[in-house]
Amino acid sequence: MNVEHCERSESGKPITVVIVGAGHRSLLYASYAKKHPDELQVTGVVEPDPERRKLTAKQFGLNDSCCFETVEQLASAPKLADAVINGTMDDLHVQTTLPLLKAGYDVLLEKPIATSEQEMLQLYQTATQYGRTVMICHVLRYAPFYRAIREAVSSGEIGDIVNIQTAEHVSYHHMAVSFIRGKWNSVEKCKSSMLMAKCCHDLDIISWMVGDKPSKVSSFGGLLQFKPANAPHGAGKRCLVDCQIEESCIYSARKHYIDQGRWGFYVWDNSYLGSEPSLEQRIESLRTDNPYGRCVWHCDNDVVDHQSVIIEFDNGCTASHNMVGATSRPCRTIHIIGTKGEITGVLEDGSFVIRHPDPRKGHEYSEKRVEVPVTNDSHGGGDLLLVADFVRVLRGEAPSISSTSLEKSIYGHQIGFAGEHSRLEGRMIEIGGIEAVKQGK
Repeated sequence: MNVEHCERSESGKPITVVIVGAGHRSLLYASYAKKHPDELQVTGVVEPDPERRKLTAKQFGLNDSCCFETVEQLASAPKLADAVINGTMDDLHVQTTLPLLKAGYDVLLEKPIATSEQEMLQLYQTATQYGRTVMICHVLRYAPFYRAIREAVSSGEIGDIVNIQTAEHVSYHHMAVSFIRGKWNSVEKCKSSMLMAKCCHDLDIISWMVGDKPSKVSSFGGLLQFKPANAPHGAGKRCLVDCQIEESCIYSARKHYIDQGRWGFYVWDNSYLGSEPSLEQRIESLRTDNPYGRCVWHCDNDVVDHQSVIIEFDNGCTASHNMVGATSRPCRTIHIIGTKGEITGVLEDGSFVIRHPDPRKGHEYSEKRVEVPVTNDSHGGGDLLLVADFVRVLRGEAPSISSTSLEKSIYGHQIGFAGEHSRLEGRMIEIGGIEAVKQGK
């Protein structure tokens, strides 16, 4: 394949990347190149869908010679960029990354790293063997809210961590679009549990804050709400076809995707690439073959809608995480208790409180509120800050405190894999494995 017009970066020039899997997340990360063309340049795309490949090439001004159907085609061609942004679906992450590491590409990899611990360790071994940089899209580390908390913890302001409590409340409309009707609704289809597809961010935050190896994990949860036995009287199979309660139902596809205009980048094919269907086309789509037009009680979903995880670390501290689906308000909370104080806050509020014991007469504790900028995106403004750090690392600069290098991202994933095993097997799981890999055993 002719790649003579596909540019690579040279000293002092932008870092060059190839988009692998032209989905919504990949395009979001790649948008950094439009905002900062002096730092990042998109020089190619790998995408099996011809329409998506064509639209992506148009967005970034790519020649046909820089567009590929498969990773194998890219890997076998002369190297045309410094790195790739891999935003493929969960079960494709490792199999699409391995040949590119061997071909000399560094990688910005969407989470979760893999769909099994064995695959994750294989990726780690290959990246180590070929000396490649792999950073994971744990974007919450880059959200100013979490970064500021991490800096406070690192400064010793609350002493040594004794316990961490986090929670993620997944809103009713997010739960419906992603985990009931959508791409991550079934372990059988996407190969990721709800815990890994949604909460590997939160488990990563816990691991990052503690900074030590997890040793034991227990977990409980299940699918309680969204199954046929719980369908209200009058519910049909498709909201706009045979449902008698659509007008009053809070899960109405019409309300979510037409009236409110939410989640269009999932619901309407290639809308994030500028392909916008008409109102009539949207209604007809929801009435016929669009999976997002299905009743939430009559889908093929099998992932949990609530789950709790308890963790113990090698240093003796403990942590817990609660995922609750279908809440009124989406939010992430954190409460860290240390030997000298505590930190508590809600990401979406854009602030957290640092609290210390205060034994002075008339006092019980003192506290200060720390305001941090927060955006309307679900990751608290961390998405493009991650890409900026990736660019800096590839330029040879020191990584930030938020660094999501592969090695630093593994512990949180081990918690997630162990948590799902615990839930399914009804027992406590002891964590090990990665230390032996690091030592080359």
